[in-house]
Amino acid sequence: MKTISILGAGKVGVVLAQLALKAGYTVYIAGSDKPEKIALSTKVLTPGAHAVSKEEAAKRGDIIILALPLGKYASIPKAELSGKLVVDSMNHWFEVDGHREDIVPSKVSSSELIQSFLSESRVVKALSHMGYHELHDSARPEGDTERKAIAIAGDNDEDVSAVAELINSLGFDPLFIGPLNQGVLLEPGHPAFGARLNLQQLAAITAASNSSLRS
Repeated sequence: MKTISILGAGKVGVVLAQLALKAGYTVYIAGSDKPEKIALSTKVLTPGAHAVSKEEAAKRGDIIILALPLGKYASIPKAELSGKLVVDSMNHWFEVDGHREDIVPSKVSSSELIQSFLSESRVVKALSHMGYHELHDSARPEGDTERKAIAIAGDNDEDVSAVAELINSLGFDPLFIGPLNQGVLLEPGHPAFGARLNLQQLAAITAASNSSLRS
């Protein structure tokens, strides 16, 4: 998988595009408006990436990363994402999205909501618990002693492996934490959210958080 499409041209989307370009991927990026609106910023901030419509980005990507506000999930081009591997990096923010219960049903992770909406796609939760500054500054080559980890939650082994390969190529150690519903452990309000930790540390904190939820 050599083509990455990013839906969302904000700070997270830009950093992920920069990392993917550095890793050698072909990158398509789409904002919420016409591609002409982000053409200049794309040229300056992510030289080599292609500014396109969200529909074209969805069609072209081998892996599509969702990096837009969670409250705008209904604007995702679901028809064009049919059959696609989709990485959900979105989080709920009250200041942007309003009350969580107005968007995400009770006892459901936000990624389960996205999977329900994108019923013909395969959704994996990843690239969501580390801030864009940390993503930008923390990428390291494989084997580096200061390398940080990114957690992954997903239901399909092949999709999880593909996302793990992507995360490794971006400069982070992938950590599988369980099925998609375990993505709740990576949401705001949980210990792993905002974590900038190595593989062993992140594994310990997510395991402890999971045990706390079960008790």
